[in-house]
Amino acid sequence: MNELNGYDVEDLQPGMSAAFSKTITEADIILFAGASGDNNAIHINEEFAKTTPFGGRIAHGFLTASTISAAIANRLPGPGTVYISQGMNFLAPVRPGDTVQATVTVKDIVPERARVTLRTVCTVGDTVVVEGEAIVKVTSAARRLAKAS
Repeated sequence: MNELNGYDVEDLQPGMSAAFSKTITEADIILFAGASGDNNAIHINEEFAKTTPFGGRIAHGFLTASTISAAIANRLPGPGTVYISQGMNFLAPVRPGDTVQATVTVKDIVPERARVTLRTVCTVGDTVVVEGEAIVKVTSAARRLAKAS
């Protein structure tokens, strides 16, 4: 692993995995609503949210899913990784105070393109709340060496 650039494509193997955890706070939800413009009452108004099938406020799906981005950027493949795509299925709500664990697992590697497919899963306890698949572009030691020569 290159500390500044995370794992190079040459270092990755299918099955490698890493996780990132974050407790979703009231402040996170309010700040995300402000940053994204998503002020849906189900996220910010408890009285309204009590009238929904969820019975109370829930975190934004993309706030929850942002923990996947943190796992990719900070853990695996790490710094220097660039998102190409992310597919997601939202399976269960996340509530203020829940701790979300995002796990990313290397599924497939295309070394010549420095692309990696990752299985992405977010859980709260034993409950899967988001699952999907990401494609990312990673750094390459071979490309760095070629540019240096």
